[in-house]
Amino acid sequence: MPEPHETGRSRQRAWVEVDTAAISRNARSIQRLIGERTSLMAVVKADGYGHGAVAVARAALQGGAVSLGVATLAEGVELRQEGIQAPVLVLGNLTQVEELRSCLRWQLMPTISSMREALLCQNLASGSGRTMPLQLKLDTGMARLGADWQEGPRLVASLRELDAIELAGLYSHLASADLPANDDDGLTHLQQQRFEQVLTSLRAQGLAAGCRHLANSAGTLRHRQHHFDMVRVGLALYGHSPATHLAERVPLEPAMQVHARVTLIRFVPAGVGVSYGHRYRTTAPTRLAVLAIGYADGVPRQLSNRMEVIFQGKRLPQVGAITMDQLVIDATAAPELDIGGVVTVLGSQGQEQITPADWSARCDTIPWEVLCGFKRRLPRLEPGEEEWPRWDGGPAAEPGHGTVEAPSGP
Repeated sequence: MPEPHETGRSRQRAWVEVDTAAISRNARSIQRLIGERTSLMAVVKADGYGHGAVAVARAALQGGAVSLGVATLAEGVELRQEGIQAPVLVLGNLTQVEELRSCLRWQLMPTISSMREALLCQNLASGSGRTMPLQLKLDTGMARLGADWQEGPRLVASLRELDAIELAGLYSHLASADLPANDDDGLTHLQQQRFEQVLTSLRAQGLAAGCRHLANSAGTLRHRQHHFDMVRVGLALYGHSPATHLAERVPLEPAMQVHARVTLIRFVPAGVGVSYGHRYRTTAPTRLAVLAIGYADGVPRQLSNRMEVIFQGKRLPQVGAITMDQLVIDATAAPELDIGGVVTVLGSQGQEQITPADWSARCDTIPWEVLCGFKRRLPRLEPGEEEWPRWDGGPAAEPGHGTVEAPSGP
């Protein structure tokens, strides 16, 4: 049997720590907010926003979610192969016969935006002797996937005439629910009106639409009127509010922390350039620590010279260009940090916290992209899951071992 550090699931160099219990608690908090009449779909696409889709799905279901949302066919199949039986909606458009056949085989619900895909599903299901559930998406203002909302009543009527498919749901997606109501030019209200207009027309015709859902995380936190039969929650499930003005609506616990080890300590004088391009040059004698994590793991290169890490509740600045597998920090203020010491790259220690929003603000992006950026080559471990001896900042070698004295000049 290989040793734990040979399996890739160890704390050898860097890892993502995922508190699945926090995800379960977040799901319960969201369920309390939406009430018993509205169900919770946990969106676990993009490998569970970088947290690990399978573990997240199980935790969310334990916390009260009743269904799961993925973006791709492969993501849905992965859940099924791991034994997860809850309803799974593929949020992306599947247009090929083989894709839709796989949905039928793995009991995944495809999203359709036109009758073309619906007829493909009808033919596949008829040939199998099974009924195929699917959901119809309407474009109420996103201008992305979905049929034109005004076509909604006609499409639902046509779908109801197909005997081998089941219209399991009707939904749309909000484009600007994360903006304050005064800043979204009324778009969220307009989308809400359009969606309700379709539902009113269906009721007048006596047509059932299945599960009706409109709200993403922002819509869920913004107002009850967006909830309908179900809400689709992604970012909030992982413990982050989609906007600062929505942060107090429900208590959320960040589920992810990212940690890395020091692999080398260097003492350098003033005037030494650090990393590629010497984008940073020391201004005084400096104690540099090399961390075994880089942009190939998910730390954006745009953060070069613009981020910190936390060690023993103290922030230490990153210096020089972030490279593919490594980055450098100025550890002068932490003489106790030695080779093998662990720092928090993203997360909290004591009173200090570094959040995905902190990074996204400095990179001119969004927290969603930060979380999804952490690659699978970093193992996902639960807090306290020890598969490799862990040092917490104490000496990991004989004094001076592995320490490098740099040349005196730049």
